[in-house]
Amino acid sequence: MELLYMFWIFFKVGLFTVGGGLAAIPLLQVEVLNEGWLTKAEFADMIAVSESTPGPIGVNIATYVGYSQFGPLGSIVATLGIVMPSVIIIILIAHFVKRFRDHHIVEGIFTGLRPAVTGLILGAAAVIATIALFNYDTYLVTSKLIDLFNIPALIMFVGFMVLTKFTKFHPIYYIVLAGIIGIFVF
Repeated sequence: MELLYMFWIFFKVGLFTVGGGLAAIPLLQVEVLNEGWLTKAEFADMIAVSESTPGPIGVNIATYVGYSQFGPLGSIVATLGIVMPSVIIIILIAHFVKRFRDHHIVEGIFTGLRPAVTGLILGAAAVIATIALFNYDTYLVTSKLIDLFNIPALIMFVGFMVLTKFTKFHPIYYIVLAGIIGIFVF
């Protein structure tokens, strides 16, 4: 029964995620944290790992959560849950796309979805930035303003922003460099 419930949770996330994996982060965060499957810190780590490994971020997170809760069977169930809505929708769309592709209502729907997806992605960026760059829980305990900021992470963030502005390396080099720095600094 718990596996079916987990399938349903990830099915809902997959069903209401429009715009790719980054748009899924706010939905995944709410569901995974509310269920107690991951802590905020674990969720932030899982985002980092999911961004650094092949595959969609939502699928990577679902697979990890399923595995951490119920082992290999859980990873299969969670992964199927998050991808099943897309499979169903793609099959339905493929069936009707030729007939309605140029219809003004369909074009209007996709035009309306673009700002919503952009908002979801910006929301995901805000969540990631908040978790990675600030120590709100530590600040609540100490009430010291300096404890609110994750100084090494802020320095690394600014450094990479400057580095990417003035260099044109492939993104994989930045990811590898960030991972190496993270091993030694964090």
